[in-house]
Amino acid sequence: MTEFDTSSQDAATLETAPTRYIEGGGIRFAYRRLGPSTGTVLVLLQHFSGNIDAWDPAVVNVLATDRPVIAFDNAGVGRSTGQTPDNIAAMARHAVAFIKLLGLSEVDLLGFSLGGCVAQQIAAEHGRLVRKLILVGTAPRGGEEHLLTVLQDAFSQTDAPDVRLPLFFTKSSASQSAGQAFLKRAKVRKEDRDTDNGSAVTDPQAKALITWCATPDPEHAILRAIRQPALVVSGSHDTMLPADNAYAMFKALSNAQLVLYPDSGHGALFQYHELFVSHVRTFLEA
Repeated sequence: MTEFDTSSQDAATLETAPTRYIEGGGIRFAYRRLGPSTGTVLVLLQHFSGNIDAWDPAVVNVLATDRPVIAFDNAGVGRSTGQTPDNIAAMARHAVAFIKLLGLSEVDLLGFSLGGCVAQQIAAEHGRLVRKLILVGTAPRGGEEHLLTVLQDAFSQTDAPDVRLPLFFTKSSASQSAGQAFLKRAKVRKEDRDTDNGSAVTDPQAKALITWCATPDPEHAILRAIRQPALVVSGSHDTMLPADNAYAMFKALSNAQLVLYPDSGHGALFQYHELFVSHVRTFLEA
């Protein structure tokens, strides 16, 4: 449990919450916090290339109705200063530093894609800091990734209004419709939007993700070091980090549940936002 000075935090949404800053170790971290002032804080760890405003308000705001939620930019991302590392271990160290700067002694983690790799590293190394973790659309160390191939294919689809449509959703009309609804929600905020720092973020992040998956871990040392309860979530047709990764993590983790969503890609949590939030809440409250 934790408490912080919240000044109208309860009513804030991802679209309206002020962007706050906290500094330590030479890095000024940007973040937004929502929800009640008490309870175990849920910290969100973002996907490759994403910043605070790349989260889905339909996920973040509903989760924040009954628990404190913090979305933040790790080092070098968005409005946070510092340099984006090219390895998962350093990203995890920065995230832990941020959590400790906030004075939090125990948190839940929700890591999506690249953020899920970071969440695994943190949970394995900081057993007392992490109560529970949710791993979405991610991969274990030594897992399967097709990042560059999928990115190349997505950017070649010049008729797509946003690259996230081919990246995060399947080609079915239902999935594409859900993707368009997600993009509309993600663009609601007009004032004080987070910034995109381009290749200064994506180049080292791509190296970190590809290296993580290219590093053999036949004994699943990272996963076996994680003793906390975990919820593993994937889309059935995730082309970037395939669902086989989710099943591998589920088998190697000591206390995991597995959820696979049908006809969905990397952005399954946005396509099935109501179902996803329901599953997360059930898991965190158990």
